[in-house]
Amino acid sequence: QVQLLESGGGLVQAGDSLRLSCAASGRTFSSYVVGWFRQAPGKEREFVATISRSGGSTYYADSVKGRFTISRDNAKNTVYLQMNSLKPEDTAVYTCAAAASSRPRTGRNEYDYWGQGTQVTVSS
Repeated sequence: QVQLLESGGGLVQAGDSLRLSCAASGRTFSSYVVGWFRQAPGKEREFVATISRSGGSTYYADSVKGRFTISRDNAKNTVYLQMNSLKPEDTAVYTCAAAASSRPRTGRNEYDYWGQGTQVTVSS
């Protein structure tokens, strides 16, 4: 089993940057694909980004492509989401998730473990 804990959320202005961290337990972290999801008030949880086990492959939602970057440091059991040029529509609770998979996954039902989420609020 894997336990995930997000951090780094907060209140920022449009155009600012923020880096989220997802710290994982366990010594087999490198065997998991990791993804970031977000959920805004009144909306369904949506896919944001995912990264392969080695970090060699990534995939992003069109809404964040070119602005967000997902990365991982398996030695530190941590996955990051660097968010640049933030917009008010990025406001949501951001959650990281892990999947026992060999390839990056974009569907919420494909992940096995979830963190508690961290709030990101972007003002105009």
